[in-house]
Amino acid sequence: MTKKCKQCHKLTSFCECFIIDTLTTSSCSSSPSSSSDFSDSDCNDDDVISCEYSPIHKKKHKCEKRKKRQKCRRGRTGPQGTSGPQGLIGPIGPCCFGPQGLQGPQGLPGATGPQGIPGIPGIPGLQGPQGLNGNTGSQGPTGLQGPSGGPPGIAGPAGPPGATGSQGATGNQGATGNQGPAGSQGPAGTSGTSLEFADFFALMPGDNSATVAPGTPVQFPQNGVTDGSGLIARTGAGTFNLSNIGIYEVTFQVSITEAGQLILALSGAEQPITVVGRATGTSQIVGLSLIQTTSINNILEVRNPTGNSTALTITPLAGGTHSVSGHLVIKRLK
Repeated sequence: MTKKCKQCHKLTSFCECFIIDTLTTSSCSSSPSSSSDFSDSDCNDDDVISCEYSPIHKKKHKCEKRKKRQKCRRGRTGPQGTSGPQGLIGPIGPCCFGPQGLQGPQGLPGATGPQGIPGIPGIPGLQGPQGLNGNTGSQGPTGLQGPSGGPPGIAGPAGPPGATGSQGATGNQGATGNQGPAGSQGPAGTSGTSLEFADFFALMPGDNSATVAPGTPVQFPQNGVTDGSGLIARTGAGTFNLSNIGIYEVTFQVSITEAGQLILALSGAEQPITVVGRATGTSQIVGLSLIQTTSINNILEVRNPTGNSTALTITPLAGGTHSVSGHLVIKRLK
């Protein structure tokens, strides 16, 4: 069995072991023991502290023994000794790395990582040189008118009146305008008083001896009571002038032999709203109307309406032996 010398650290086939005695120490230089002196089982590795002869380096060693030298006998195992101090770290041995292997295939791309925190903004760069002026653009649309300026100034003094110019030529008379709306009603007049009035009459037989053809007036050739102003006056046996503008009340009654109609005409224009008539020859024809004039000097007539086919006979002595009257009463109310 090969052992390792604890002094020279060489391998040897022979060993001597010593019982350690802490009281005495001596050295010996005896010849090595033969292998027959003891067997491998007699030696305990922990008891071998030196060798006297090593076949490897052929050198004798001094040995220390404590008390006496004897063959190894395995005694009882002693108690566990305390751990010795940590030995020094030995030198690093030579490195024997092999040649570098071939590069492996590239792995699959990993998943995209989360976006990093934005970096600190860099320092602004220097301002570049000013560019060339662009072409002048087309003129834009006119903007909205701005607010007026400050308040108007104080009016200056009136200048002297200019010289009166020469009077211009009289212009042509314009067309008659549309009738204006009716004005508000005025205050009530004096009770029982008309502005102007007149009564015109006829007596039959004697007056209206001829029949009255369509479109011609009945005659009232005699004057009755008037206001004396002359503002309502006859211009003929069957025509009467209304001098003033106003509203007139017109009343008439005539005995007619035939069935027929009568109508008022104002300055030649028959007034449809004033037509009165009868279907038999047993009563008078009586009319009562209000008419309005919008200009001065209008001519009023009581006519057999234009377009009728029958000429009218003013009846004499109607209903008896006395002459029968026919009347036309005109009053201006406003």
